[in-house]
Amino acid sequence: MEAVLALLRDRGIGFEEMHHVPVFTIDEMLALDMPDPEHIAKNLFLRDDKKRDYHLVVSREDRKVDLKALRDVLGSRPLSMASESDLWEFLRLRKGSVTPFGVLNDPGRRVTVTIDSYFRDSVMGIHPNDNTCTVWIASSDLVSVIGDRCKAVQFRDLP
Repeated sequence: MEAVLALLRDRGIGFEEMHHVPVFTIDEMLALDMPDPEHIAKNLFLRDDKKRDYHLVVSREDRKVDLKALRDVLGSRPLSMASESDLWEFLRLRKGSVTPFGVLNDPGRRVTVTIDSYFRDSVMGIHPNDNTCTVWIASSDLVSVIGDRCKAVQFRDLP
């Protein structure tokens, strides 16, 4: 967490942070009664059926992501949740702490980050690699931080 916050400060990126009890699900996050809950992001770490392509999908907190429909949007093979061991290997994160900042921990740049178009030109609430804090950051600033540390970053209308 501190490394991410320091990176944002070093780059002069504006953000707000809120420390809180550990949260592992979006329901626990919403129970904290944070400001602007519509800007809180739900993050899914997915892989294709051949374990060749890995995707970190950032959606609205109130959206149930249809993996079959998402497959078409991403032009992917069948998708499923990546394992906890994949989560650690690729992003150095544990279950309940998934965040696009995790790609900063992947020197191999193996993950494609797909952000719901809802967040384009907007602020989003995400963990800074630790589920005891949430930062609100402009999506454009997030892309500037992670863009060269992942396979690709894209905005898509998620199903």
